[in-house]
Amino acid sequence: MTPEPDDETPIRPDLVAQGGGLPDGGDGDHLAGVPMDDPLAALLGGGSGGAGGLDLGALMEQASQMQSQMLAAQQAAAETTVEGVAGGGVVRIAVTGGLDFESVTIDPKAVDPDDVEMLQDLVLAALRHAVEQLSDLQQPDIDLGGIDLGNLFGGS
Repeated sequence: MTPEPDDETPIRPDLVAQGGGLPDGGDGDHLAGVPMDDPLAALLGGGSGGAGGLDLGALMEQASQMQSQMLAAQQAAAETTVEGVAGGGVVRIAVTGGLDFESVTIDPKAVDPDDVEMLQDLVLAALRHAVEQLSDLQQPDIDLGGIDLGNLFGGS
């Protein structure tokens, strides 16, 4: 039978993180019934220091790495030029990741004075294609250590 903790028994965080020192006499290999081989439980309860065993240092390091990866991806995208194409290549629009439109090329066979609307649709389709490619560039592959953030960043 496990002794009942009293208000006088101090909790020693240094021993809790090492697997001992719990007032209830627990062995420290679980946190409220959650196995420590669970990555989230390990992050929240198995770390060193911090409130409740939360390893803030590791969390901040991971956030810093993610921010660095995002900045690198944004810089790479800004320096990349993509080409939006429509109508089988009769309309082409070149644009950088920084949204600097560099050129618009229209094949003369796409120009029909009796069907200006078709040309307008082709230009719009080429713009959309270019923006779609830029969007793909700006969605970097960030190592989250196995954490699934779902649709947090608006991806599909």
